[in-house]
Amino acid sequence: MKEEFMKYALKIAYENIEKTNGGPFGAVVVKDDKVVGKGTNVVTTTNDPSAHAEISAIRDACKNLNDYQLTNCEIYTSCEPCPMCLGAIYWARPKAVYYFNTREEAAKIGFDDQYIYDQIALNVEARKLIMKKLDFNSDKLPFQLWQATTDKVEY
Repeated sequence: MKEEFMKYALKIAYENIEKTNGGPFGAVVVKDDKVVGKGTNVVTTTNDPSAHAEISAIRDACKNLNDYQLTNCEIYTSCEPCPMCLGAIYWARPKAVYYFNTREEAAKIGFDDQYIYDQIALNVEARKLIMKKLDFNSDKLPFQLWQATTDKVEY
């Protein structure tokens, strides 16, 4: 881990607050000791609940690297990733994530993700959000088409 990259993530988080662009979160993606992507929390300015710092940084890095995976990259983020960002991070496949503040510290200032962590751990039927599988006959079955496709890009 390099302290300079964490300091940069904290700097852009701080600037994000000063500019009133969103919450106190910043993240950078690093490859070969170079920042290849950065992002801040812009949920409220973009009306996008998925616009967390880590997601924004992943999108920026993937665009800049022209790749959908962050192979051999590291993510430096101002806070321990929430469940959504953690899922995106696993899909992006970086080699490491370094964070500054913990999720407990985030909860103390009003960013409490424990409810989501708790809901994920439940069986689908026990979650507060209604989630039901719909089953009916359809002549278009995307999974079957995907399985039969020979020139697909696996990910």
